Amino acid sequence: MKANAKKKIIQSISPLLITIGIVYGDIGTSPMYVMKSIIAENGGLLHINRHLILGSLSLIIWTLILLTTIKYVFIAMKADNNGEGGIFSLYSLLKSYAKWLLWPAMIGGAALLADGVLTPAVTITTAVEGLQSIPMIQPLLSNTTTLVVAGCIISILFFVQKFGTSSLGKVFGPLMLVWFFLLGIIGLIYIFKDISVLQALNPLLGIQVLFSPCNKAGFMILGCVFLATTGAEALYSDMGHVGKVNIYKTWPFVKLCLVLNYLGQGAWLLCMKNPSPFIGIEDMNPFFEMLPPQFRMYMVIFGTIAAIIASQALITGAFSIVSEAIRLDLLPHLHIVIHQLRKGNCIFLK
Repeated sequence: MKANAKKKIIQSISPLLITIGIVYGDIGTSPMYVMKSIIAENGGLLHINRHLILGSLSLIIWTLILLTTIKYVFIAMKADNNGEGGIFSLYSLLKSYAKWLLWPAMIGGAALLADGVLTPAVTITTAVEGLQSIPMIQPLLSNTTTLVVAGCIISILFFVQKFGTSSLGKVFGPLMLVWFFLLGIIGLIYIFKDISVLQALNPLLGIQVLFSPCNKAGFMILGCVFLATTGAEALYSDMGHVGKVNIYKTWPFVKLCLVLNYLGQGAWLLCMKNPSPFIGIEDMNPFFEMLPPQFRMYMVIFGTIAAIIASQALITGAFSIVSEAIRLDLLPHLHIVIHQLRKGNCIFLK
């Protein structure tokens, strides 16, 4: 009886781990560059203040709520096509009512493929650049070296695609679970250092900062804020790979860890009494700088691994989009061999 109970527990947890590893890689690495971009757009540390920090955090949190939780989890995932997600699956459901919807569907599919081209390069490069926050490595890391390392990592990532979604998910799932735990714990530690950062949960602060003179980027700050939702479309497009039930179960945990980390970065910035030590740092990143020096190296390594997994999420989504476009005669027909491995509510492609 105990063996059967243990087996059932493993069978129920395994699909959730694989879902975390396959779906949330991209959105899970957003904390590495969102606040960094907002600070850079406003002229650096010397030009930010409490109002800007809290307002920016409010925009990030409510963007996650509106665009990811409500748009994708509560609305889009209800519109599945026999368990399949993605914009072309949605078009398949609606084409009998309005054939002109093909054009916005094609634009949306192209946007996801463009994101799939951009994300691996940007995310992995950002993670490798985190090595610049380590004094002993900083002199050795030039722009050329960073590009070479990032290029090698991306090449290896595409090489291992032949092992299939299930195999990759088994490896990536536990790693991403630890990553999200680290995001949440680190954020929580700094929240306790300045509990007033929780004021950012007020959506009015986000609206006010859009019109505030302290926000030198104006409405363009939303370009940085929307980086927090990169990869959110994977919740819908990868639904056919992992099943909507597993996404429903795992998203609350992922979202909580992301929000805690963003709030923790904000609390670290609020607690900063003297920003001068960080002024001379090129591409100053609060995500890495707020870490204790003795742990920074390990977090950079883990961040690079998470960035690789983030790229995997976009590759999986791109595969779904291309295969759906082929079935709709929007792309040249290619011979695709798919081996399905069914486990619980998941169908893994190999």
